[in-house]
Amino acid sequence: MSGITTSSVELLSPFALGDLELQNRLVMAPLTRNRAGDGNVPTDLNVEYYGQRASAGLIITEAAQISPQGVGYPSTPGIHTSAQVAGWRRVVDAVHARNGRIFLQLWHVGRISHPSLQPDNAQPVAPSAIRPAGEAVTYEGMKAFETPRALRADELPGIVADYARAARHARDAGFDGVEIHAANGYLLDEFLRDATNIRDDAYGGSVENRMRLLQEVVEAVTQIWPAQRVGVRLSPENSFNDIRDSDPQATFGAVADMLSRYQLAYLHVVEGDMMSGERKVDYGEIKRRFAGIYMANNGYTKARAEQALHTGMADLIAIGKLFIANPDLPQRFADNAELNEPDTSTFYGGDARGYTDYPALTQKRKTA
Repeated sequence: MSGITTSSVELLSPFALGDLELQNRLVMAPLTRNRAGDGNVPTDLNVEYYGQRASAGLIITEAAQISPQGVGYPSTPGIHTSAQVAGWRRVVDAVHARNGRIFLQLWHVGRISHPSLQPDNAQPVAPSAIRPAGEAVTYEGMKAFETPRALRADELPGIVADYARAARHARDAGFDGVEIHAANGYLLDEFLRDATNIRDDAYGGSVENRMRLLQEVVEAVTQIWPAQRVGVRLSPENSFNDIRDSDPQATFGAVADMLSRYQLAYLHVVEGDMMSGERKVDYGEIKRRFAGIYMANNGYTKARAEQALHTGMADLIAIGKLFIANPDLPQRFADNAELNEPDTSTFYGGDARGYTDYPALTQKRKTA
């Protein structure tokens, strides 16, 4: 990253992620922006957006659904058709042209959908038939969530196969790796948590059973990609999408132990509850129980990120909102420069406004 001095700023020092050399330890977190084109295909606008942010040590894309069943929001990109793969290839090429690194996040929303978003207006699927509180975002506006259909055990191999196919498509699109989204109340997280998984078969009950589907997905994806190019995202106590667990410390400690067996690229953890701000889980214990790179996420500022790195509480820091408003965030951190404020009204859906029109520091300098 030309022009950035990193002699005393650990956050901006290069970092070896397996066999990938990252420009810095600052990761652009996955951020759903609802700006995919027809057929949930990435567009020229998406190419520009990601290319602008290529100075991040690593970009993790917004979540991309692994199948039509995995869709839960309007205008979110997929990774299950040839047109989507071609669209993502253009995004990847733009990031690589600027010496960036980019992983694709693999997503199935589970019960956080609506029949109007599903093939043939089918019910959304979940580990158990428990309706989430709240409303779904649809093309016709907000609609109450409906009770999902509990997946049969004989359907789960097909779900795993969808993840494997999506991982293969991500490889075909030229990505540097993939992240398995097992957080924030979506399908894999629904299986992990005991409030949404009340099954009495091999995929429910004990923690070992509840994490079985995630383990099978990890094993399938690491048959497509080397394990050092595969990350997993968790959110132990985040209540987003009306999800919870009776003992997140025990549940996600066990998940960290399980994931340690695979020598993954990293474990990406949303620390605390994004909804309430509470933080009761000991994330230091989860980091200790995961034998690998720990990526911390949720509310990190430059100062807090540097402290976490210096104290060994994290190896990489994922930041979301600040990357929305500051395409050149690493440069701004290096210069201790003023940060653009994100416009929350343009986070979801729309056009270039609030998406690709945030000025870079060099642009501000030229007009000053």
